[in-house]
Amino acid sequence: MNARPRTIQIFLPTGDPRGIQVAALTTSIVQVIEVPRPLLPEFLQMPESRQVGVYYLIGDDEERDQRAVYVGQTGTLGKRLSEHDLDAKRQFWNRALVAISLTHSLTQTHAMYLEWRSIQQANMAQRYSVENGNAGSKPHTPAWLEADCGEIFDTIRTLVATLGQPVFEPFAVRRESSLRQSDDSGIGVPAAAVEAFRCKGPEADAAGQYTEEGMVVLKGSRSRAQIAPSMISMSAGKHRQRLLDAGELVLDGESYVFQRDVLFGTPSGASDVVLGRSSNGWMEWKDSAGRTLDELKRKKAAGLTAAA
Repeated sequence: MNARPRTIQIFLPTGDPRGIQVAALTTSIVQVIEVPRPLLPEFLQMPESRQVGVYYLIGDDEERDQRAVYVGQTGTLGKRLSEHDLDAKRQFWNRALVAISLTHSLTQTHAMYLEWRSIQQANMAQRYSVENGNAGSKPHTPAWLEADCGEIFDTIRTLVATLGQPVFEPFAVRRESSLRQSDDSGIGVPAAAVEAFRCKGPEADAAGQYTEEGMVVLKGSRSRAQIAPSMISMSAGKHRQRLLDAGELVLDGESYVFQRDVLFGTPSGASDVVLGRSSNGWMEWKDSAGRTLDELKRKKAAGLTAAA
């Protein structure tokens, strides 16, 4: 998606910024409506609930220490969301984002393609735990319809991110000229212009970047292969096992090596996996001078707030 200036309008049907929100680009016929789960009955009273559309159920995956998304499509949005509300197997979500056409021009074929494309992109971005599992096969779509769907998806992607859910946006770490190829450990480490942190322990040595979304453990970082027994049943232990099952941690001697950059929701979630035990990530992650993440981020922010 090419970044370019855009104007987005957000309409509050009840005037409450915590309620239902309707987001739209001023040049597009596509809208994305954010529906907090407790307000589902209000959405069911809106005419948009009776349209064809693609939807995203958003919540938290505590086992993976990250947000979760389920992608679906339907001919009647309100009916389908009501079914999800009663589904005991899918209780993780706390809000739904639904995408519709102002001109009622979305067909089931559009919706099926957009569902497939959304699952593909969400899996590639790796920000959210995608509850759909396998993305399935690409639906048969005529070339002209696929072109239309490409534009529609770009709009949905922008609006969903604007509503605070960057489901389709790969997280960014500084690379190329801003990133040295490696240090003595072989890990790609941010150069001095980028604030870098390290987490070290027995058979563990990880490099990371702290972002507004959490801690990114960089590709090439090493996690201890042994794990404290008490951690196995904890969320960090389960998250670690999922990374192993997905081939994103690969055994090398006494350590597991990260095969890609991995975003963790909290510094402690990252350090737990790296060290193989419960830890306080705010104290474990340190810069090259030995200063902790707590000292550089939390206490610094608290000092600025007090000074203001």
